[in-house]
Amino acid sequence: MEPFLRRFFPHILRRMAEAKKGNEYCIYDSQALSAFTSSLYVAAAAASLVASRVTRALGRQAIMLMGGALFFAGAALTGAAVNLAMLIVGRMLLGFGIGFTNQAAPLFLAEMSPPRWRGALTAGIQFFLTLGILIANLINYAAARHTWGWRLSLGLAGAPAVVIFVGALFLTDTPSSLVMRGHADRARAALLRVRGADADVDAELRDIAKAVEAARQSEDGGAFRRMATRRGYRPHLVFAVAVPVFTQLTGVIVLSFFSPLVFRTVGFGSNAALMGAVILGAANLGAQILSTPIIDRYGRKVLFAVGGVQMMVCQAAIAWIMGAKLGKQQSGEAAAVMARPYAVAVLVLTCLHSAGFGASWGPLGWVVPSEIFPVDIRSLGQAMNVSISLGLAFVQTQSFLAMLCRFKYATFAYYAAWVAVMTVFIAVFLPETKGVPLESMGTIWVKHWYWKRFVNDDGKSGAALT
Repeated sequence: MEPFLRRFFPHILRRMAEAKKGNEYCIYDSQALSAFTSSLYVAAAAASLVASRVTRALGRQAIMLMGGALFFAGAALTGAAVNLAMLIVGRMLLGFGIGFTNQAAPLFLAEMSPPRWRGALTAGIQFFLTLGILIANLINYAAARHTWGWRLSLGLAGAPAVVIFVGALFLTDTPSSLVMRGHADRARAALLRVRGADADVDAELRDIAKAVEAARQSEDGGAFRRMATRRGYRPHLVFAVAVPVFTQLTGVIVLSFFSPLVFRTVGFGSNAALMGAVILGAANLGAQILSTPIIDRYGRKVLFAVGGVQMMVCQAAIAWIMGAKLGKQQSGEAAAVMARPYAVAVLVLTCLHSAGFGASWGPLGWVVPSEIFPVDIRSLGQAMNVSISLGLAFVQTQSFLAMLCRFKYATFAYYAAWVAVMTVFIAVFLPETKGVPLESMGTIWVKHWYWKRFVNDDGKSGAALT
């Protein structure tokens, strides 16, 4: 929004007015503008690591309460900001809130869901994140008509924060967390609450208690030391790193945040670029709605493969169009924009790329890490997933505009190459987890052609026990 840029980033507006040939990619290359976005992620990455220990001590519910409160404080500060420092501090508070809630919410859903619905319910996190992004983009489009609209856009982040906080007050903690903290009676009550008052939960409670006891017996060192040094935890360590790294390298995060700038680069006006971001969010959301019932019917690997191929083709096509058609003005002329048909093609391909992510890595980036870890390292595994993902999001959001300026259209070819690598990796190394109870997840590693060499054949190694 131009009033927002005029108050906090006036050099961007001057650069837009003075753009010359070859500078289309570089108009928004600003470390201050990047810091406004990326400060959220560096704070969230730090908070998620702290949240891991607090979660083990206080449970999932307490972490969600803390996250909601911090997110509300950040929204209030950014909405009332009068200088860049207030913006950055507010964004960091938002990041702390994200770090806490992103660590606890996937664990809560995975541990409370029946196995046959776990994929769809855990994928609900990404569904509502995408729905929130779509609503935010609609608010941005409407608020852009007013000089004070940017305050509305930033301040309304407090609304979901209130929902998170108040909603968490009505939740019970998870049975696994309660058993680990010595509250067996409360764990039974929690199971009855979600399975039904007449349900027979004794078998499930015994499985949880058995998994927790096995985890305690193996706790002769810190969770991180066990994961990093014990051979039996090798597959968990690999996926704790690989899933968040690959999720970020799809390029969706930076396109989501910087899509209005990308669309303005290829020739859309300010309002049209904001509407393009709305369309992008709608495509992502629609794909997630279609993929949710498929996750638990056809499995995780099918969606990873289909979504990966779709994203790779779209990124390669975007790179070709921008390389061939952007900035074809004559020497000495002011910066020309891409011809409208090609600009629309970039928008369509970006939406298809977003839809591919929404059907695959978007929801599955939450589902897979929440279900593959044994109970003794589950909190740490989820914390690693979140912190690595947010740490890379910080690096990417801080560097994307500079990367776009220097590499130009090759930026999108770079992401296409990574999508090809990650699609092959998942096809080869990820075991199918569809319908497997958390307490029996160790069996999938024993049966896998590669990971079985790290896990004892009897399935009783530290890594196999969940």
